[in-house]
Amino acid sequence: MHGPDFDQRRRIWLIAGTGEGPVLAAALLRHGWQLSVAVVSQTASRVYPSHPALKLEVGPLDGAAAMAQRLAQAHSEGNPFAWVVDASHPFASRVTADLARACGWSGQPLLRLERPLLMAPAGLDRTVLPDLEELGRLDLRGDRLLFAIGARHLRQAVALAAAAVPFARLLPSPESLRLGRAAGLADDQLACHRPGRNAGWPEFTLERALLRHWSVTTVLCRQSGGPTEHGWQSLCSNLGLRLLLLARPAEPPAGTRLELEAIVEMIGAPGLSPGGWRPDPAGRPGSGDPAG
Repeated sequence: MHGPDFDQRRRIWLIAGTGEGPVLAAALLRHGWQLSVAVVSQTASRVYPSHPALKLEVGPLDGAAAMAQRLAQAHSEGNPFAWVVDASHPFASRVTADLARACGWSGQPLLRLERPLLMAPAGLDRTVLPDLEELGRLDLRGDRLLFAIGARHLRQAVALAAAAVPFARLLPSPESLRLGRAAGLADDQLACHRPGRNAGWPEFTLERALLRHWSVTTVLCRQSGGPTEHGWQSLCSNLGLRLLLLARPAEPPAGTRLELEAIVEMIGAPGLSPGGWRPDPAGRPGSGDPAG
């Protein structure tokens, strides 16, 4: 079955998390789009609004072939996606690479949400690490090091920084707690909560309290470019702490990379993109694409 012409398509496949995803989803819903939002967990799904035009798809995406099959299924059902929007975390590099391949195979128009790199506050003692292995080359003797890089690579990171006294801020899930303990940290070296605003307190109140409670001297976080990195930069600058920043991984040169507001502006309303622009059937930018 052939899908409708582009101007008749009303669906977007949004691959996102708990950062910009809900904001982007709300903006697209206001423009009249139908959304299928792919998130990795039930916890992530809870931050999205209940809306008749929003369908949540919870679980891993399982590689480029499965993604291409998802796109083909939408076409075969006569309800293909006008756009695929990759708003996944900058460190979800495998998801981004797989999605770029799947959209390339399928000729599917792809937009990638771009988080700009953050400037360091004046006076901040900041070191950008090209990869996690670089941590093992630093002199961390006597440091009290807070890991804010998630749980997946925590065990490796703790081993690389064996000279430091370790602590970790993890997301509040049983799996994160299990991985934190598996990394060799005691329960009093772990804090499980979501970063940012908690229980109506000002942003990063709990993080500030943790840094003081544990007498932290150094923080390791990721160069995510979002509010979490901004929060750690501000705290380290204000408290005179050293910040180790794990560099953002390179991404494939696929799709059109835009910041959030520009994505909403480019997509516009169903069947009506700004300036009459729309992607061609091969998924390449048309002549009106402001990104060139």
